[in-house]
Amino acid sequence: MSGPDWRTDANSVIKGAMPSTKALALPLLAALAAAAVGADGEIRASGEDGLMAWPDLLERPRPAPRTTIPYGDDPLQVVDLWLPDGPGPHPTVLMVHGGCWQTEIADRTIMNWIADDLRRRGMAVWNVDYRGVDRGGGYPGTFQDVAAAADALRTHAARHRLDISRLVATGHSAGGHLALWLAARPRLPADSPLRTNNPLPIHAVVSLGGLPDLEEAARPPGSGCGTEVIAQISGGRFAETSVPRLAPLGIRQVLVNGLQDRIIPTAYAEGYAAPMRAAGDDVTVRMVDRTGHVELVAPETSAWAMAVAEIERALHP
Repeated sequence: MSGPDWRTDANSVIKGAMPSTKALALPLLAALAAAAVGADGEIRASGEDGLMAWPDLLERPRPAPRTTIPYGDDPLQVVDLWLPDGPGPHPTVLMVHGGCWQTEIADRTIMNWIADDLRRRGMAVWNVDYRGVDRGGGYPGTFQDVAAAADALRTHAARHRLDISRLVATGHSAGGHLALWLAARPRLPADSPLRTNNPLPIHAVVSLGGLPDLEEAARPPGSGCGTEVIAQISGGRFAETSVPRLAPLGIRQVLVNGLQDRIIPTAYAEGYAAPMRAAGDDVTVRMVDRTGHVELVAPETSAWAMAVAEIERALHP
């Protein structure tokens, strides 16, 4: 294989990351390494490169939501609702987890720390789960799940005093792709099985180390997710699943990426932004130094502070 092997990074969600190697679930990965927790309780970066490793996040106390809402019959077709204190109406963020589109690697709970951080800042969070390519998802199931989860927000908004008049979506890694895809739903081809009537409007997207261009991610050497999973999630139907094919989205898009992220090649962000800007979209790329893949979903980091600022800007223009 030519070029850098993004799948061998120590921070990778995938252990032993050759395409033929089975991905390890995040809980198993956490159990295989000790978190770097100081005597004072401070969480420190334990990666050999000075960056955070997954146990640095996963082995700290995990906050829990108060409410879980089903949107389908499968155990994965659920949403965690994080409600701030007060009567509302609450500005709302739709959140989508990553994990290379694979349930075995991650579920919605990997986002709990940043969901709780937004809640503490006065924002409600609609944190969606979905079937990955390894659990009946892929094309079209994963897309149908996140679409149904998003549209369910409209159904529950009044009861929970959720203000969705300026809805912001955010997603990490593969979830960054899905968050942007949700915003692109009105642009789906008329004959696509993924198209539905009256999709929930999204007014801005903040992608955290996302892979929005599936065609680019399918080209070797690909990303930390490998290239085989791209065929599973896209079904080879890039016109419906790869966000640049659906341009322009007509909304502000912000891509927050780590300069030292070895799961998502740094070139992916500007590689996505250029054609979207050419189509007329407002796309901003924020590259954060001393940041890998884990820092993007850890609430104490400068990367997350930057993401929060962009989310608040979108909610309160």
